[in-house]
Amino acid sequence: MMNHLSDKYKEKLVLRGDLYYADLSPVIGSEQGGLRPVLIVQNNTGNRHSPTVIVAAITSRTTKAKLPTHVPVTREESGLKCDSTILLEQVRTIDRCRLKEYIGQLSPGQMELADTALLTSFGLKKETAVRDRTPLTVRTAVPSRMYSMQSS
Repeated sequence: MMNHLSDKYKEKLVLRGDLYYADLSPVIGSEQGGLRPVLIVQNNTGNRHSPTVIVAAITSRTTKAKLPTHVPVTREESGLKCDSTILLEQVRTIDRCRLKEYIGQLSPGQMELADTALLTSFGLKKETAVRDRTPLTVRTAVPSRMYSMQSS
């Protein structure tokens, strides 16, 4: 019988702020995919006890639109192969088996910037928490067709 976490997961202790390569495929639409760097954003209690981990995708495209959910990082400060951008609007929960090679860890200052971007992404900052009354177009996949729906 298996414990709450298998021995395989216990061996791969990840910490909030760690950078790993992860296999994010398969994806749908504009989701970031493939083997790419990710930032661990899950709290360390979850990291110790869960077979899954919450991550934010990282892109090497530093010319992407500068959104308040983007945090630039240099290769020197991150251990990444090139200057990159952490996409804190591209947050997802993945199984630990998707984590591959350890890259490094963000500095406390960079992690503070990531935390601020996460607050913005999830609408937890007071100035961004006001509900936007603009209708949102949602696409729902139906076999071989796409429909647009107005959310209220």
